[in-house]
Amino acid sequence: MAENKSKLSKPLYILIALLLCGLAIPLVRMIVMRLEGEMPVFQIETPIHTIGISYTLKGYASDQKSGLRRVWIAILQQGKERVLLDQAFPSKGFLGGGVVQKQRISVEIKVDALGLSDGEALLRTAAWDYSYRDWRAGNRTYTEHKTLIDTQPPTIDVLTHAHNLNQGGAGLAIYRISEPGTVNGVRVADSFFPGYTGFFSDPNLRIAYFAIPYDKGPESRLYLKAVDAAGNTGQTGFTYHINSRNFKQDAIIISDAFLRRQLPEFEHALSIEKRSASLIDKFIAVNRDLRHASDMTLKNACKKSEPKQYWEGPFLRLPRSARKAGFADHRTYKYKGRTVDEQVHLGIDLAATASSRVPAANNGRVAFAEYLGIYGNTVLLDHGFGLFSMYGHLSRIEVARDQVVSKGDVIGFTGTTGLAGGDHLHYAMIVGHTFVNPVEWWDPNWIRHNITDKLDGIKQIE
Repeated sequence: MAENKSKLSKPLYILIALLLCGLAIPLVRMIVMRLEGEMPVFQIETPIHTIGISYTLKGYASDQKSGLRRVWIAILQQGKERVLLDQAFPSKGFLGGGVVQKQRISVEIKVDALGLSDGEALLRTAAWDYSYRDWRAGNRTYTEHKTLIDTQPPTIDVLTHAHNLNQGGAGLAIYRISEPGTVNGVRVADSFFPGYTGFFSDPNLRIAYFAIPYDKGPESRLYLKAVDAAGNTGQTGFTYHINSRNFKQDAIIISDAFLRRQLPEFEHALSIEKRSASLIDKFIAVNRDLRHASDMTLKNACKKSEPKQYWEGPFLRLPRSARKAGFADHRTYKYKGRTVDEQVHLGIDLAATASSRVPAANNGRVAFAEYLGIYGNTVLLDHGFGLFSMYGHLSRIEVARDQVVSKGDVIGFTGTTGLAGGDHLHYAMIVGHTFVNPVEWWDPNWIRHNITDKLDGIKQIE
């Protein structure tokens, strides 16, 4: 009986041994895989150079192999460590690794609540994974980031004390800031005009050209603002007076003959559905939507201005020309007795003989020179520190982008390109991103009282 049992058991032993071997091989393979040495990743979204009163640290931690085990963040100052985050992540079991492979991190650092003071500090971060390395403690990534606690807002010392401004006009503020590396400038209602260094030898002296939009009157609020790298904000007011202006109301009669003559130029710019629309609907799309797109292109081109003053003296007006339309004319467009659109004309139309030479109004660098929607062939000159002049409806452009031109150089010829009813030059001045009245910049007395006297006065005492 025992002999038979022994004979029956031998195959069973073999089967069990084979099963154990079959289980052992993948088990060993899994353990070897879990011994991987790839470090987890801890990535801060943006470098932390300074921390203000409050700062939100954002980033992510990840481990694509073993999964995340733990993330820890602390800040050390004067030998005292404050733990900001200590988060553990679940596992799938002894052999399964971590459940979480990637985790977004957001930690708010409140300086006062943590008892931190202005000065240097050390931000420490660490992340562990579920690797079997280091006796199953896992791989660890550890980093240190030197940072500066700064809770003091920058101060602004206003050096120009008289600002007599016109609705739709421009102004200049000169001021000194207490620390470099700030974003600073003039706030006008909901618009911001950045300040520039480079005109004076003192790097903390800044100049800011700013504009009063045509639709902002004497009640508009103006002040200087500076934000440092830690996010601290300093603000100060200054003395100013805004003269109210009434702008012309104008009615433009639209005829079918005008539409048939002008609209083919814009066919390529219309959406497919608008190409089959009526003449007047096409016109509205051009006059409204394409006008907006053209203005946005100009404003984008004005975002980068040279930190130097190219211009000198009053700006030139198109020689021997007559004014056909003024700045901020409020236009009502009528078609067959009904109003179909309303727009504001943000330049001055000047007409001379057909294909007249167009001179650069002042020294500058060509910031834009190509076809532009309703303005047709267009040149934009950067005169430095955020001041630009613009020339539209040209029949021909004679300059190229980044070319430096002198006052009086021919940059093109008048024409009818774009949405132009006849041969003329659409001339505009832009401060920052806002159209302003060009008449001011043609007037030597206005330039002297509002711009050059201020600059020369500060230069003498810096």
